[in-house]
Amino acid sequence: MSSLPTEEDHRVTQVLREDRVCTGVTSLRGRVFLSYPSADGPGVQVVEALPDGGRDPYPDAAWNQPDQPPDRAFVHVNGLRAGPDGRLWIIDSGTPQIGGRQVPGGARLIAINPDGGHVERVYHLDEAVHPNSYVDDARFNGPVAYLSDAGAPGLIVLDLDSGRSRRVLDGHPSTVGGPLVADGRALRDPDGAEVRLHVDQLEVSPDGRWLYYQPASGGMSRIATRWLDDPSVSVDEMSRRVERWCDTPSTGGTAIDATGTIYLSDVERRRVLAIAPDRSVRTLVADPRLAWVDAMWLDADARLWMPAAQLHLTAGLNGGHPAVDYPVRIYRMPVEAGPPPLDHG
Repeated sequence: MSSLPTEEDHRVTQVLREDRVCTGVTSLRGRVFLSYPSADGPGVQVVEALPDGGRDPYPDAAWNQPDQPPDRAFVHVNGLRAGPDGRLWIIDSGTPQIGGRQVPGGARLIAINPDGGHVERVYHLDEAVHPNSYVDDARFNGPVAYLSDAGAPGLIVLDLDSGRSRRVLDGHPSTVGGPLVADGRALRDPDGAEVRLHVDQLEVSPDGRWLYYQPASGGMSRIATRWLDDPSVSVDEMSRRVERWCDTPSTGGTAIDATGTIYLSDVERRRVLAIAPDRSVRTLVADPRLAWVDAMWLDADARLWMPAAQLHLTAGLNGGHPAVDYPVRIYRMPVEAGPPPLDHG
């Protein structure tokens, strides 16, 4: 087992401190939004982080009320991100927890206009999810959004114009997760079983030609988006078009820059790797503070935001024993390139 880093990297600076586990951060025209997965108990799921240190429920308190019907409230927000259209997009997994059953109407991609904070459109994903689905993350490619399903392995292709969604690579080996490892140990649920998260991270190449994706346990694949976008492509043909791209470790989150370099958090060794378009891999940063970096965010000023979520120390992934060291911190460091316009500005 490789040892964890012991020295802090001076390029890594703390931006925010949270008293709850925070797995999502995004910046939008100078504003910062955060999401909490309720890993340490119920509470507000999406907030705007105010300059004075306050946290405002977003888009309002009603959407953040627990145990409400999903027609105007979140079931379980797994992530959020500013889109290329300048709106805030929220991914609702549709189930209160991984391994739980889908709440009818709960799996959604929700688009919010930050000017006024009103929900402009709700994309329902019922036709593309299974009863044990857990919708995990989303990326954009013009009129199409791709979403990962960490509960029932597969990808979801969403037509943003029509609102229709369909499932692809359902149960394909490239989407199926293996045992997760963090800080050198295998993760276990409260019943002592190995934790497995299926297809989780995904990124679209800057030219829109490729979708890169992987389960949380690693092993990155790619497929040309032309095959995903064409509803007439058969299951067998789709399977043949999958390419193994890179051997990767257990991962909390990824981001991609305008050069096509993918940043990937290595939760096994508290570091972030950079995977170049030629498949070469280097360590971008290793730092003892980077405890389970989850969904990363690359802002317009070429700064990589890294929420050190400590998910492996939550009860659900730590054999039922909560061991998170609060506060949970969000860090940031400069990188060489900003985001691709296809992803966000």
